[in-house]
Amino acid sequence: MILFGSGGTLVEVYRDSAVGLPPLNTTLARRLMEQTRVYGALQGVRGGPPADLQELERLLVRLSQLVLEQPAIREIDINPLLVTPGNGERPLVALDARILLQPVTGASCHLPRPAIRPYPSQYIRPWRLRDGTAVTIRPIRPEDEPLLVAFHRSLSEESVYTRYFHITSLDHRIAHERLVRICFTDYERELALVVDRRDPLGGEHRILAVGRLSRLHERNDAEFSLLIGDAFQHQGLGTALLGQLLRIGRDEGIDRVLAEILPGNGAMQRVCRKLGFSLQPGDEVVEAWIDLATAVLPGDQAASDQAASSAST
Repeated sequence: MILFGSGGTLVEVYRDSAVGLPPLNTTLARRLMEQTRVYGALQGVRGGPPADLQELERLLVRLSQLVLEQPAIREIDINPLLVTPGNGERPLVALDARILLQPVTGASCHLPRPAIRPYPSQYIRPWRLRDGTAVTIRPIRPEDEPLLVAFHRSLSEESVYTRYFHITSLDHRIAHERLVRICFTDYERELALVVDRRDPLGGEHRILAVGRLSRLHERNDAEFSLLIGDAFQHQGLGTALLGQLLRIGRDEGIDRVLAEILPGNGAMQRVCRKLGFSLQPGDEVVEAWIDLATAVLPGDQAASDQAASSAST
């Protein structure tokens, strides 16, 4: 747990604190601070300059990352942390701190594990569209909510229908309550990937496509879903995104990946066939499935050749 609040020798008297679970990002760190009364003082008192809240966010994020990367840490106490107003060279100063370590007498598997799975950065990969545009395929993040709003605003009714099997209103798709559930995901149960393009001139980010792999209850299977922006279809995104989802599913120990596709969605059916899915046409939907234990995915042969070359060397 990460505890934030008023410090000093009277910390037990003031009882002004809030608790969050690592890993934290800047959004979660700010929300953690906003739950305390001292947050109002940090914004400036009686016309005084505010503290460097962005630097305080970064400290909380780094602290949560530290305890995740070093599970032998049992406790860290920084009290007091001096937060100075303005934008000075040293906006934060730890006046006192201590670190307690776990007694390491056995295997590392006995060390405590985080309640929330950290951001799976190992699944980030660069890629290029057929026209040469550089993009990044990465797991979704909580701060992607405004990017998802812009993404849904760009979708046509046809794209929405092929994804949801019915026309869903824009207001429903971009509702804050719905997007929060999508962005603040449990990576252990459901993993969503986005295709992120960064404007090389202005630096703004834009989501071009979204893919999702959802575990099924009481089964070691998962369902996939894809949604490609209209302006970026026929660029190979569907194959690349689904291929990455399948590789992740195999790494996560999933046995089979399933999907239901509309009969008129020929593009998605072609992508599935290309990646080795079996298809069973029906009156209302086309059922698709693939066994990950025996599937040969794009890039498998290259990885096998590289491993064989390394072994021989």
